[in-house]
Amino acid sequence: MSASPLSQLACLINNSVVALEKACSDSNLPFPSLDDPFSPASEAFRANPQAEEATKVIAAAAHQLMMMVLPPSVALYTLVSGQFKTAALRVCAEANVTEIIREAGPQGMHVKDIAKRANLNSGKLARLLRYLATHHVYKEVLPDVFVNNRISSMLDTGKAVNDIIASPESKHDNTPGFAAIVGHHLDEVYKSSGNLWENMSNPVTANSVETNETAFNTAMDVKTTFWETLAQPDQEYRQRRFDIAMKGVAALESADAILKAYDWESLPKDSVVVDVGGGVGATSMVLAKNIPNVKIVVQDQPTVIAEGSTPFWEKEMPDALASGRATLQAHDFFTPQPVKNASVFLLKQIMHDWSDPYAIKILSQLRRAAQPDTKLILIDSVIPFACHDPSADANTDTENSLRIVGISPKEAPMPLLANFGVANELAYVADLTMLVLFNSQERTVKHLAELLDGTGWRLTKVVRDQAAGSFLQPVEAVPII
Repeated sequence: MSASPLSQLACLINNSVVALEKACSDSNLPFPSLDDPFSPASEAFRANPQAEEATKVIAAAAHQLMMMVLPPSVALYTLVSGQFKTAALRVCAEANVTEIIREAGPQGMHVKDIAKRANLNSGKLARLLRYLATHHVYKEVLPDVFVNNRISSMLDTGKAVNDIIASPESKHDNTPGFAAIVGHHLDEVYKSSGNLWENMSNPVTANSVETNETAFNTAMDVKTTFWETLAQPDQEYRQRRFDIAMKGVAALESADAILKAYDWESLPKDSVVVDVGGGVGATSMVLAKNIPNVKIVVQDQPTVIAEGSTPFWEKEMPDALASGRATLQAHDFFTPQPVKNASVFLLKQIMHDWSDPYAIKILSQLRRAAQPDTKLILIDSVIPFACHDPSADANTDTENSLRIVGISPKEAPMPLLANFGVANELAYVADLTMLVLFNSQERTVKHLAELLDGTGWRLTKVVRDQAAGSFLQPVEAVPII
């Protein structure tokens, strides 16, 4: 008699816990306590591949087990109640509750004192904190007394409460950026998500792929795009927070992640790498420092080049500009690509900002400028299916019988969802964020292959980095001759 799904899940959890504890022991690193505030050093254990794999299996199995054993109505309401979790978190983030509790010390703080410092109603705040503590965000150590824990401490800017109150618009300045990411999602993304049905059911916007006909536009009642809206004078705080949030997102990937995206050492001397939509050129600078034989061209809008890229390179690598190893070029990627001798066109987190019609324009312009041996590197999240994909078993494009390296992601063991369920949720969060803000998306490997094929490119490789925290999968393509 085969084991029941319940037993299989319990076995997966047990075996993975044993593997996790062994990996931590072998690495001489403790597994962090949920009760202790977060510190970057506490995540060191994830550098062990066995530990990282075990955590994903445990999380996926535990969540699947929870959804199986709860009454269906209760299981459904763990999703239906999402708006209350978001609302409670936003109150705590905006009112600096985590910082207030941190300053109170490890013994915690009574909710009346927290509320007084935050200028909130204590009865209402108590209900929000208790609800969050029920979901392991904050901890109620005595009736109405709360402390931070590993999860709530992620909201901490690290700043003194008095400084935040004195200059609320500067709250996220000079911080790592994670609290800013959270603030962005609890504000613009949350409000946009709440209007997704209204946007999708409106005949005018239901099938739109335009960046100014999104759920964000519906929620904010504006006709301008997300970028244009944040550029308005009355949106200065949101713009500042978003800019810092994007630095925080970049920091989630290791600084040298770009070095794994392609075999850069294989490029001949003086090969040209064009960083299309490269912003200030932080990614390209890593290449410039580590691959000295290549030439870098960073392209972006004129204001970005003048106000961001130029000061950044003049400060960090002025010799690269002076020698011509790095060039900063104003360019709109919807117009003809001026660089005709590129060995590599690099687009990091560009394609996910644009719906297919716009993505086709970008890729087509690059294809027209490409040489037969030019490589195209796209770096976004490649969305895995929630099921096994039989067509990818042979690692081939079955229609053209061509081998595609890395087309299949590593799948979770049965009876887990093939994509590791909630352990891989951030990729889907990114995808839906693109939907509500831009009418754009992250894409599956099949979608990418079709998009590339339709613009004269052939998908040849997907880089599947299993390193801890990796959320971007570089895709390599070559011109169809």
